[in-house]
Parts: sequence; structure tokens; C-alpha cells
Amino acid sequence: MMVIEQSIYSSSQSTGTAQANLELPLSSPLHLSGRINTKALFSPDNQSQSGGFEFEIGVDEVGRGPLYGSVVVAAAILPKASSGETEVGLLQDTPLAILTDSKKLTERKREKLFEPVKQHALAYLIVEVPAGVIDEINILQATILGMRVACEQLMVEITKVWRDASELPTASSTPLGFKLLIDGNKVPDLDEVRLATHGIRLADMTVTQPAGMVKFCAEAWVKGDARHNAIAAASVLAKVYRDRQLIADGARYPGYGLEGHKGYPTKAHVEAIARLGVLPEHRRSFKPVQQAIEGTLADTHYS
Repeated sequence: MMVIEQSIYSSSQSTGTAQANLELPLSSPLHLSGRINTKALFSPDNQSQSGGFEFEIGVDEVGRGPLYGSVVVAAAILPKASSGETEVGLLQDTPLAILTDSKKLTERKREKLFEPVKQHALAYLIVEVPAGVIDEINILQATILGMRVACEQLMVEITKVWRDASELPTASSTPLGFKLLIDGNKVPDLDEVRLATHGIRLADMTVTQPAGMVKFCAEAWVKGDARHNAIAAASVLAKVYRDRQLIADGARYPGYGLEGHKGYPTKAHVEAIARLGVLPEHRRSFKPVQQAIEGTLADTHYS
């Protein structure tokens, strides 16, 4: 079992246009946490019909709309027998039988799924992009950055295990590939230069790669959290992780109601900002927070 826990201050370089103008390094760190079940990951049960390992990485985010806190991105890999389109019923009679888009689940059901998803997953990674970064590069770019880091870092860490797997004698000699399944209508531009230094390259998954090369492809799935189990798993991880942060912050900052509205621009939240002031974790680039700082906030405009 490999645990991932780190903070990074750099947005890295990108070959795509979406992140090309980001200033480096970032002023606030991104926090990464996750786990790789190395033995289960490279089990024969997860090999494809061709004998290689081709892992589907579901990716989803939560927290684009709130006035407060981080945007959180999660990436998850489920066992081959569980990873597929939701309608196929692959999770029936498993602890994840009720798994679907986290927005369609009650808070109680999401909480009930959180630990089983982590235990069932072959690997997962959660990336927290704080308010300071959101204010620095805007919420869209912060979300794309979180997705990019989640995809890249999980592929890099698994590739390291694959190459160094002395306890897994067949893994490093068996082809490895990744299919990124991104919730939404756009695939983030990945840092192909950085990935290439680890031998990971964008490639046609149907073509046999040269020995030692790891290939990947990426797809955007509109409403993917309701359509694919791996994306749904990422959705639950991201949602519960962020909700728990807001519940904890609600205790730290009484009176703001963060544990209830989870940082979204409800009337109660805006009234609390007007009455109690702006917190360090509020997003200063969002209009109601800007107005509160300027003393022009009209809380009746929000509901």
C-alpha cells in the first residue's frame, strides 16, 4: 500500500494553451492526498484480454460555485470488474451498489460510501486547490489545474510503482496504459513534456506501444458522474472531502453557517459575510466577497 501526501507550489509547465500563461510558482500550495493499493492494482484480475494493464481513471470536481474554500478534484481507479458504465450494473451486490453521481445521493449516503470507495479503489488521489490559487488564476483555470495535477500525478505515481515493482515480477514487463475519463465537456491540457520524462505519452490505445513506454488517452464525459462508475467514485470522494472541510470550518468560524450551506452564495451566507466580515478562505475574486471588502455588499441581491 502506497500513501500519497504532499503539497506542491508549482503549477508546472504546460504544452497546451489553457495553462500557458500561469505564473510560476503558485502563491499557495495545492494539497494532494491519496493511496495506491500496489498489490491489488497489478493483480492478474486487472489485466486486459491482451495481457496488459489498462486502467480507467475517473475524474470529477466539486466546489466551483462557492464563495468560500477550495475547489476539490478527485481521481479514482476501480478494479477492472467494477469499472464500467453505470447502467451495466457492475456494482450490484457489492458495498458500492448505491454508487452514482454524488449530487443524486443524500449527504448520509455519500458519507456511507466514502470509506468503502477508498477501500474498494485500486488507487485514488484528491487534489485541493485553495482559495488563494483560485483568486490568483480564476476558478476555471484552478479547476483545470486541479484536474491536470490529479491525472498527471496519479499516472506518474503508478508508473513509478510499475517500473520499480520488485515484489511484482510480472508488472514491469507487462504493457501499461491509462484512459482518463473526465467529467464534463472538456479534457484539460496535460503537461506532455513532464509526462514524457516518465515515459508516459499520449497514444492510440489500440496500438502496441514500444517496450517501456506507458500510453494514455483522455475522454470528456458529459454528466459522466451519472454514467461511469469510476467517475461516480471520484465524485463521491471529492464531495465528501470538501463537505468535511466545510463542517470543520463551520466549527472554527461560528456564525457563518459553513457547515450548512458549504460555502455557496446563499442569502444566509452573504448576510453572515456582511455582518461578520470576510474570512481568509473566502474567494476575494468572487463578486459578493469583493463587495464586502469594498463595503458595497447588498445581501438582498442573493438567495
